[in-house]
Amino acid sequence: MDGIISFGNKRNYDDFKKQIPISVLPLFDSIRKFCFTLGDKVIEDVRMHRVVFCKSMTFRWFADVEPEKDGVIVKIQKSRKDPIQIIQIKKDQQILELSQIIKNAFEEIH
Repeated sequence: MDGIISFGNKRNYDDFKKQIPISVLPLFDSIRKFCFTLGDKVIEDVRMHRVVFCKSMTFRWFADVEPEKDGVIVKIQKSRKDPIQIIQIKKDQQILELSQIIKNAFEEIH
C-alpha cells in the first residue's frame, strides 16, 4: 500500500491497531481497506486515537475513523463549508451504506 504516510508522531497502522479492541478490529480494517480502494491519491495519517484518510498531499481529509469499545465513529467531510457528518457503526454492522458515503465524500472533496 504505497502512499501510506504518517505526519507528526510517526506512528504507523501496525502500532495503532494494537489499541483497537479485538472485536472491533475487523470492522476498522474493512473501513480502512475500503478507503484505499478509492485510488492511489488516498493518504493515511495515523494519529494518536484515530486514523484520518486524506485525498493527496494537499491534505484534504474525507474520513476520520476512530475505534470505540463496541464500534467505530466515522467523521465525513465533503468540503470546508459543509458540516462534518458523524456516523457511528457497531462492530456487527455492514459498511455498505457507509462505503457509499465515504466514496461520495472522496469524490466531492477538492
